[in-house]
This record gives sequence, C-alpha cells and structure tokens, in this order.
Amino acid sequence: MAGVAAWRTLTSVRFAVLQIIVLAVAGLIGTMVRQVPSFALKSPADYARAMADEHARYDPITILGLNVGPGLVNLFDTLGFFRIFSAPWFTVLMTLLVISIVVCTIDRTPRLWRGVRHVRVEQPPAFFDPRLPQRAHLPADAVSQEELAAVLRGRRFRLRRAVGGPAADRDGETFVMGDRNQYFKMATLFTHLGLILFLTGGLVTGAFGYETVLFVGEGQTAPVQPVGTPHNLLVKNHRFEAPTRPNGTFADFWTDLAVYRDGAEIARKTIRVNDPLSAGGFVFHQNTFGPAAALEIRDPSGELVWTGPVLLSGKLLELPQGFMTIPGSDLGLLALLFRDESGQAVLGLQGLAQPDPSAESRTVFLTRLAVGQATDPAATAGYRIRWTGADAFTGMVVKNDPGQGLIWLAYLSLMAGLVLTFYFPRRRVWARFTDEGVDLAMAADRYVDARREFSGLLDDLAARTGHRAEVRPIP
Repeated sequence: MAGVAAWRTLTSVRFAVLQIIVLAVAGLIGTMVRQVPSFALKSPADYARAMADEHARYDPITILGLNVGPGLVNLFDTLGFFRIFSAPWFTVLMTLLVISIVVCTIDRTPRLWRGVRHVRVEQPPAFFDPRLPQRAHLPADAVSQEELAAVLRGRRFRLRRAVGGPAADRDGETFVMGDRNQYFKMATLFTHLGLILFLTGGLVTGAFGYETVLFVGEGQTAPVQPVGTPHNLLVKNHRFEAPTRPNGTFADFWTDLAVYRDGAEIARKTIRVNDPLSAGGFVFHQNTFGPAAALEIRDPSGELVWTGPVLLSGKLLELPQGFMTIPGSDLGLLALLFRDESGQAVLGLQGLAQPDPSAESRTVFLTRLAVGQATDPAATAGYRIRWTGADAFTGMVVKNDPGQGLIWLAYLSLMAGLVLTFYFPRRRVWARFTDEGVDLAMAADRYVDARREFSGLLDDLAARTGHRAEVRPIP
C-alpha cells in the first residue's frame, strides 16, 4: 500500500506543481541573495573570506532600529541560502523532481502508446453529423474511393479501409481512413527525456563540477586545482595585453595562455572574452584583468630572492592592493598603488611580521617608491626592494563541467520533442461511402488549424473531381 501511495503522489499533478513552486522560490532566493563562489566551497579559508564579505554586505541591515544583519547572515548560512544551488536540500529537491518526471513518464507511456496505436476505421453515423465541425457531404457519384485515396496520399496520409460495420443495418458501407503523423504524439517522450537529462546534468555539475578564478601575472604560472591534486594542471601567462583607445578606454584584452600537465604543454592559445581555451577537461575563460607591480627583492646578503609581479588584486581604501611573503623569510609585504599630488604613480610598501601565530601582525617598515626606485636596505629590514615597472595580471574563470554533455543531449532531446510535437501534429480523415453519398469528417490535434486543413482537402477533391462538397455552416 505504501508503494501505491508513493506512486500516486509522484504522478500527482498537484505534487508536481508544489515541487516546481518550491524550486522556483529557491531559485528566486538564489538570484536575490549573493551566492558564495563555487571555488570557495572547496576551501575552508576561501569560504571564511567569502562569509566575511557576506557579513560586510548584510550586517548593516536594521529593521525598526534593530540590527538584524549578523543574525540574518548566520541564519542564511545555516539554511544554505548563500550556496543554494549546491546545498544538499536543493539537490534532494532536484532529485525528487527527476524521479517524479521519470515516474510520470512510465505511468503515461502505456496510455500514450494505446492512444496512437489503436485506430478505429469504422465510425457510427452520429460521427458524421453535419452539424459538427469539419464535416462534409458529397453525392454518391461525385467521388470514388480511388479518387479520395489519391488526394489523401497526395497530402501524405496513410490509408486504411474497412467494409461494413458491427451492426446489421450498416451492411454495404465502406470506410476509408487517412492517418497522418500517427506516431508523432510519442515525441512528447523526447521532451520528458530532455527534462530528465537537463536536471540530471545540473545535478552532476553541482556534485562533481569544479570552478575557480585564477589571477596570473605575466610570466607566472598557477595551479588550477589545489596543490597536491594528482595530474594537476598548471597555467602560464606568457603575455597579457590590454590595448587602449585614444580616449584612454580599453579596446580589448587578451592572454597568451599555455596549459601544462605533468610538465608537458598540452594546449596554448590566445584567449579573449567569449573565445576560451579548452584543455584537459577544463575551459579557461578570459574574465578580467588588473594592475600588478613588478618587484625585484634582494636579501641582506645581496642575493636575489624575488623578481616578478605582485598582483594588486585586492582593494584597500578603494585602491589596488596586493600581498606577498618575501621568499626565505617570515616577512610579509603589503603593496598599495596610488597617485601622489602631482598625479605620478606611487607604490606604498608595508613590511609585516608575525612572530607569534596567535598575535597580531606588526609593522616592520613603511615606505613608498616611484617606478624605477629602490629602497634603502637599512630602512626596509635589510632587504633592497626595487619597483622595476608597472605590470598587469590576467583574471580567468576556470570550469570543469562534467554535466555539459548531458545538458547538450537534453537540449537536443527537448528541441526534437517540441519540433515533432508542434510541427507534425496528428491529422485523421474519415470517409463513409454509402448508396446515399459520401460523408467526410476530420479530427486533428489542437495545434492544427483544422478548419483550414479540411477546407484545403475539400479544395483538392473539387479540383480532382469537379464536385464541391456540401458543408453545413457552423452557427
């Protein structure tokens, strides 16, 4: 009994509508509430930073003078509102919807098959009542069975014939039936299959997909997945360009990008917006760019410990800001790019030390540089830091979407189902030949302009036989 009740629930229209409403509300929340980036869900540190951003965004909210922002953020975090499309409860709802569609399809298919398979050639006299729509009458000698069959074949109908009927008073009657697109109603199964594949593809992507954002300076490399991932991909920014127009706006931006696996280059391409690179199961989309500062750092002994760009991908007081740890030391370097009173670019540098992990960082030095200048080692903890030039970094969205193939199959299946259903609807024509004359009737799916189709059929008959059928006007 429990199984029967579950089956009835899954095939219930009300239950289907309820599921769609709940998912629609969840989707609305997901579009109105800023979602945590998918890459942050795979790293506790990234997730903590993302939640700090959410607190900064929503904490100021007050209702009737009461600050409800922090509590609201904590509640939304508990309910998964910041990660709706990957939340376990959303996955359960999507899975339940897929199961419901599968069960509804299984339940409907036998009836659908019987409906298209069963063909009734003989019809009772009331079926040809001239007061009904798409009905007509011709004199007995106006058209022959062969002439009618030729017209129906010309309109791509499949023909069937039957003589007599189940009642004795119908002896001598002959029925001709034309059926067009008999089995195309089964194409709705393609639509159901498309929905199932579409939802399944979304579930697969949510469960097994990967997405991250990479910022890579010119000449630098970066891992695609966390360090330690077997056969991890590395990307290298060979060159980045962002040419400008005469008015100073950017005309374009592109990256000469190479992808490596196990030390071997597997792909290289110049990527632009809407022209990504696909390699190793990942797609690399050009997304953004920003400033970087090329630095040269020498330790107290004069040895070169760093040469390359520092990405100014953060913001501090709405100014580009970046951070790095000086190699071989526990000294952090905070860089801030701004302009002085004369409009010249200036790079502010702050040295930070944290002798105790539980203690706050302390400032070791604070200085500023113009392009080409170097610091006095005595003023910067023994390190000589030179700003060699302004640079830029490229920003890419990197995606691995294992459900993409299912989504494309779903699209093709949905389109096939819709095209076959709406452009090839079923049409049926019956003709009853008796001594009194020929009665015609037509039935068609609701997507067909049956009156126009029937009128065209009568025109073809008139052109072939020279006799116009009598059609009773419909009041």
